[in-house]
Parts: sequence; C-alpha cells; structure tokens
Amino acid sequence: MHKFRMKSSRIKICFLILYTKLYIATLCHGFCLAEEHVALFIFGDSVFDVGNNNYINTTTDMQANFLPYGETFFKYPTGRPSDGRLIPDFIVEYANMPFIPPHLQPGNHQYTDGANFASAGAGALAETNQGLVIDLKTQLKYFIEIERLVKQKLGDAEGGRLVSKATYLFSIGSNDYLVPFISNSTMLQKHPIKEYVNMVIGNLTTVIQEIYEKGGRQFGFLNVPPLGCLPVLKALMPADKDGCVEGAMELAQLHNGALRKVLQKLNTQLKGFKYSYMDFYTSYNERMNSPSKYGFKEGNIGCCGGGPYRGFQSCGGKRSVKEYELCENVEEYVIFDAVHPTEKTYQQIAELMWNGDHNVAGPYNLRELYEG
Repeated sequence: MHKFRMKSSRIKICFLILYTKLYIATLCHGFCLAEEHVALFIFGDSVFDVGNNNYINTTTDMQANFLPYGETFFKYPTGRPSDGRLIPDFIVEYANMPFIPPHLQPGNHQYTDGANFASAGAGALAETNQGLVIDLKTQLKYFIEIERLVKQKLGDAEGGRLVSKATYLFSIGSNDYLVPFISNSTMLQKHPIKEYVNMVIGNLTTVIQEIYEKGGRQFGFLNVPPLGCLPVLKALMPADKDGCVEGAMELAQLHNGALRKVLQKLNTQLKGFKYSYMDFYTSYNERMNSPSKYGFKEGNIGCCGGGPYRGFQSCGGKRSVKEYELCENVEEYVIFDAVHPTEKTYQQIAELMWNGDHNVAGPYNLRELYEG
C-alpha cells in the first residue's frame, strides 16, 4: 500500500512537470528562449553596417563589397567598410553570440538573436544621402516589423520578453554633419548650427522613445568621432592650428554634448530606461594623436585611399576616383580608408564599450547591461 502511494505520487509529480512544460511551450508557441538570452538590435551607419548596403540600389560610394575591404579577417569583401570586423562583430563575440547578419541579406532569419539594420552613409535626418541609404526612420520601421514577427512566432509573452531584455545599439549622426562638407547639400546653410544639431538629436530621440514604447529598455550609444580630423575632410578643406577642420569638430562636440544631455533626461523620464554612452570621440582622438601608445605607428593617414592623407574615397578603385594606395601593414594604422577605423581600432573601441570604465562607457558599460 505504501509503495503504491509512492508510485502514485511520482506519477502525479511527473505529470505535473510534463503539464507545466507543455503549458510554457504553448505560451511561447513551442519555442522558448533561455532565461538569460539577450538579443541585439543594431541601428546606424557605416560604423555598424555589416553589409546591408550590398542589397540596396545605391552607388559604390556607399558600399564596401570589393577588396581590399574585408581582407584582414574574412579574406573576402563582406560589405563591412573596414579591413575586417566591426564593433557589433566583437560585441556579439564577447556576449557568446553568433555574428548577426545584415537584415537585408536574403535567407531565413530567426531574429531571436536580434538584427542589424545599419546602413553606411545613413543619418538621423532623411535628407542625409537621401535615396542612397537606409535612413534611421526606415531602420525603425524594419524593427517594428521584426517585433511583430517575433511575437507572432514566440507568442506575445515570450516575444515581449525578448524585446524587453534586448539591447539596442546606435551609431548615428556622423553623416548628418559630414555630408554638408563633402557634397553640395545646403542643409547647414538653411539652419543655424545649434538648430541643426537639435534636429539630428530630435530624430534620434523619437526613435529611442518608439523602441521604449515597444518594450525596449537597454540602449547603447556611440557618440560621433572627431569628424574634422578624418582624412576625408583634411584632404578637402583647410585645417586649423591643430591640423583638423574646425567647423566639423564644433558640430561633433555640440552633438555629443546634446546626446549626453538627452540621455540623462530620458533616464529620469522613462521608467526602467538604462543606457551606455560610449565616448568614441575621445577614444578615437587619443589613438589618432598618440598612436604608439595603443600599438599603432600611424594615426593621421588612412591605410587605403588617394590624395593627401589618403583622404580621397578611392580605396579599392571602384568609386569615382580610381587611383589609390594601400599600406603594407594595416596593423600599424588607426584609420583604414578616408573615413573608417581599422579592425584593430574597432576591436579596442569594442573592448572599451563592452568592459570599459564608466568615464569611457557610462553610466553602464555594455557587459553590465547584458548581465542586467
């Protein structure tokens, strides 16, 4: 009798466990994520673009799907505008996740690990390289569609949990300030400088708030680099006493100050909002000014390109200017082409973003956001 009761209890416990598992599986439509699973949704420009521009109708000025791009790590061009991996590639490695492919790459995307919407040349303003890139507002539309698909696949509860536990990475703004200097855009002539910066920050803020309304809570931001020190501007315009283009430096500094302020404001207004603000400007500037301190030999000239500072965007010979030079050892260079850092530089920046002190990446670094 005693043995029968024990067997009966075991059967009830086993049935209860099975029923609970079936109930949970039903809630998440048969596909449940691990409790600690954190997806990564990536928005922005060429600093984060792993190849989306391969799949849009644009010009080679906005693409990097030809050698020597990609040569260092992948051994072939992937569309990443550098010699190898970009910041998101290192972040997913640190988080023990697979590479996140370009959102527009054909294939069966699961989206449970996240998605990358970034587009080289994109800005927060729709007018920036309009018709040639995926602007920030369109990137947001892509995310909203994925959020719907994820909830459809996993169920509202599990899909909502994925969205709320995810981290949202942004690198945007540089092109909004660069394009008026290197093209015939009249955007900066139409608006006072501070008003123009507020337009850029306003568009970014709207996107952050919309993601928050969908359930997003954890955000990571790169501020814009020292734009006036990039080879592309130094090759085209007279530099100031510090060797950089003063007007572009002023815009970058105004943007970064405004971004920091708006994030602090959102932090007080939005319940549960947490963010990491990575000081890309200072970290990049330090490497350009003191390359040997960080394991480089050259901080002012690009490895690949033409003209002064190799600042003509001719790397690879597939754009309007065909002539270009390529350095012998990319490991010695902070800058790869007229605009973009080398893989080695990106790796150092990604390490700071992931695990840096709070004076570089704060009030949280990305690892702290991931670990909740």
